Amino acid sequence: MAKGELLHVTLAYEELMRRYQRTLFNVCARYLGNERDADDVCQEVMLKVLHGLKQFEGKAKFKTWLYSITYNECITQYRKEKRKRRLLEALSLDGQEDESEPEAPVGESQGLNLLLAHVNPIDREILVLRFVAELEFQEIADIMHMGLSATKMRYKRALEKLRNQIDSPFI
Repeated sequence: MAKGELLHVTLAYEELMRRYQRTLFNVCARYLGNERDADDVCQEVMLKVLHGLKQFEGKAKFKTWLYSITYNECITQYRKEKRKRRLLEALSLDGQEDESEPEAPVGESQGLNLLLAHVNPIDREILVLRFVAELEFQEIADIMHMGLSATKMRYKRALEKLRNQIDSPFI
């Protein structure tokens, strides 16, 4: 890689980080539930975006493309962690889950993270993209490869589920 090209790549990476790191981190943290995984996924997303810039065709908005990559990386990380937990549970002699202190949730409210934990991952991602990333429904539908009406319906049902949990004295 020539010096000029290396400088261009470095500047592009710094600009991506400046513009999107905080929002991407918040989206990842809400989806994954902890800072460590969110930070790892955020870095991975930035590297994939940087390497994929030449292939970006501009058919969708850059922001939509970026959140599609973020969503896919979050799903991948979520699945890895789920497999890891299952393996640890299967290997556990007494069959009980690890009782060590869970990592503290990220964000203004632990209560929100507790509520989001009761929403299935796809609906959680729709809520996070809507409220944390502040995306429009069409952008969310594009990112999640869903129809607009299906996205709106899942959003409405997820909100209703959250409202019911808030109204219920036992979560």
